Amino acid sequence: MLERYELETFLTLAEELHFGRTAERLRVTTGRVSHVVKKLERRIGAPLFERTSRVVRLTPIGRRLADDLSPLVAGIDEAVRRAVESGRGVTGRLRVAFVGEWAAPLLLRAVALFTRRHPDCEVDVREAPLLNTRASLVDGSIDILIASFPFDGMANGPVLLTEERMLAVAAGHPLAGARSVSLEVLAEHLVVQYPAVTSAEFKRDRTPDHTPSGRPVPKGPAGNTFSEMLSLVALGRGVLPVGAYTRQYHPRPDLAYVPIHDAPPIRRGPVWLETNTTERVREFVRAAVDANPPAD
Repeated sequence: MLERYELETFLTLAEELHFGRTAERLRVTTGRVSHVVKKLERRIGAPLFERTSRVVRLTPIGRRLADDLSPLVAGIDEAVRRAVESGRGVTGRLRVAFVGEWAAPLLLRAVALFTRRHPDCEVDVREAPLLNTRASLVDGSIDILIASFPFDGMANGPVLLTEERMLAVAAGHPLAGARSVSLEVLAEHLVVQYPAVTSAEFKRDRTPDHTPSGRPVPKGPAGNTFSEMLSLVALGRGVLPVGAYTRQYHPRPDLAYVPIHDAPPIRRGPVWLETNTTERVREFVRAAVDANPPAD
């Protein structure tokens, strides 16, 4: 078995490929780093690094060892972190957010139950602008978001809400009086687009490039906010597939909402960065599910 300090020394040098920087990160001397590496190489029976006066490189054996050890060490660290969090309980601060008015009731019910269960954990609540939802999750300014699935590159938690899909059109649009439409009509009209920073998988789900039969969908202008996108629809610049709750939260005399009879429902729920799966996040997801049981 390798000692912890040996693992840290080897993996840090494999990342830095520089004895001085490795020693600085580990707060030891370069001599100590060299001693540990030589000891490992004697134990393994082969060089792990190629060393010259100018460069340090991993040997093939060293590269394979680094690739094998890295996920194992990361798993050990994560297991210890989870144990520490469980031992300390759910405390600290949790930053939660929602996208769109429809999500606020879901989130507030979850916050109320989570706070009753974990009074020592402070919860910050905010609305997340459409333009920076992903960036806020990645940089850690938001821990968990109530949003629409799919949200690629993130953990998509249990579904808290499903809703019918509808097509938003201008009040004077030829489709405004239809009882329902098919997804195939998207090939016949410009479709207003989400901001470029929006999740790619989400955009494929909401504003697809092709209809189910394979017909191309023409792209209309993009909006920076959902309200701006609806205004583009009202101006006749395109149509937009939306959820049925949009009709409730965005009733406008210049818009009509037409059911899409052959579209799957929209699913909404908690979204978070997989590497930020703390005990606080897990407990909040549990509270969100318990506080928002499915309707009968």
